Amino acid sequence: MSDALTPDQAAQLGRLVDVHPEARDLGERFAAAGHELHLVGGTVRDTLLAGGDADALAEVDLDFATSARPEETERIVRPWASAVWLTGAEFGTVSCQREEPGRPARKIEITTYRSDAYTPGSRHPEVRFGDTIEADLARRDLTVNAMAVRVPDFAFVDPHGGLGDLQRRILRTPIEPATSFGDDPLRMVRLARFAAVLDAEAAPEAVDAATKMADELATVSAERIRDELVKLMTGIRPRAGIELLVRTGLARHVLPELELLESCQDPMHRHKDVYAHTLAVVENAMASEADGPDFVLRFAALLHDIGKPDTKQLHRDGTVTFHHHDVVGARMTRQRMRELRFDKDTIRAVSELVRMHLRFHTYKMGWTDAAVRRYVRDAGELLERLNALTRADVTTGNQRKAARIQRHVDELEARIVELRDQEELDALRPPIDGNQIMQHLGIRPGPIVGEAWNFLLEQRLDRGPMSEDEAYAVLDEWWATRQADGRHGAPDRRDGDTAGGDGGADGRDGDTDAG
Repeated sequence: MSDALTPDQAAQLGRLVDVHPEARDLGERFAAAGHELHLVGGTVRDTLLAGGDADALAEVDLDFATSARPEETERIVRPWASAVWLTGAEFGTVSCQREEPGRPARKIEITTYRSDAYTPGSRHPEVRFGDTIEADLARRDLTVNAMAVRVPDFAFVDPHGGLGDLQRRILRTPIEPATSFGDDPLRMVRLARFAAVLDAEAAPEAVDAATKMADELATVSAERIRDELVKLMTGIRPRAGIELLVRTGLARHVLPELELLESCQDPMHRHKDVYAHTLAVVENAMASEADGPDFVLRFAALLHDIGKPDTKQLHRDGTVTFHHHDVVGARMTRQRMRELRFDKDTIRAVSELVRMHLRFHTYKMGWTDAAVRRYVRDAGELLERLNALTRADVTTGNQRKAARIQRHVDELEARIVELRDQEELDALRPPIDGNQIMQHLGIRPGPIVGEAWNFLLEQRLDRGPMSEDEAYAVLDEWWATRQADGRHGAPDRRDGDTAGGDGGADGRDGDTDAG
């Protein structure tokens, strides 16, 4: 049974047209041509969630469904739009854009009513056009996405009770869950995504169906799963979505490492397992965000300990260690993200955060300025995220211990600021370049130039700022030693800094709570 719109909700939908008058314009054009046009899906959902806020309404995408076939839609919008795209016309979608002075150009998608048929085991439906908005809404993933508003008269269409479900934050399918998920198994991941995005609870019958049908997710492409995972992780409560993936067994086809974390006990720490600790770290990381959701930080928090099950060792005295789980976890992170078809930059950023997430924990032993420089150099553009992950990784119930770790991070950040002011820390480069090295040593381009430059970089990290004359002097010393020893590599560096390695001194993540 559909819930009726309250006067306030009806007014909210009306304000959408104040922000996007093209909705009424198009509605009038389609009506004049004898066709229906409806705002559908996320457009209606997000408008109701915006509560009339003009800024939020400005971000709402405009998606329409129509009784017109694609060729008729094209005929109607051509005179009105500044540009029309037909790349999706085979699937019923015509895209267009209208440019007006003083208004941002906005891409609009108009899709013919659909009543698709799915072949079991197929990733793609057989596209069939429908005749009614009710049939179109029945094929959508969730009732909260199966509401429509006809334009230009603003008649509200909600045959499956999506408005009430949105108000109660309940996720149901418009038809039987098994049928819906069988039509497109990705809808099971979308169930988890909307649990995170809306902070909503999946209906028991949907959870049961997803649990029984989880293995059907194997037919879905990695790219589609990845896109839903990104939206899940950047939702307002990713914990809800992650827990649903694990509880239903869908995680086996998305992030199978999470199930292993649940069974990995760590008796030294507050949480009963590494999985519980991981969820706490994700939420801590979210609390540090200043400019909206940061997928890289959140995903690194989710994966930072996935190397623990493979590195866990139980010793005779009852202690547990996870030596090198940071390095192992970084390798696993790269592999998993490649399988999910993430881009190279995102894979590098997330895996580097996982690899370096223990680096800070030797700071308590005392870092030289050179060690601080190396920390900044190695973290690079990830420095702020790495410090945020370090803070987030503290989930201990011991308030004194937690305060001590946070104080140490404060101290390190203060030292970084001080050194940055003194030394242009963001430009940690030798004062001479490869051309100057070749000219000074009288050598041709080749590996030796790189060896010399890397040696000078290490000297820059050890000594702080150097003049060109000082750089040439240490270069001469290096070259003389290399020539005398007859070696092909640069002299060994023995700086004795405690911050040189990746990870803690004993791999136990001493002060963090499960690391």
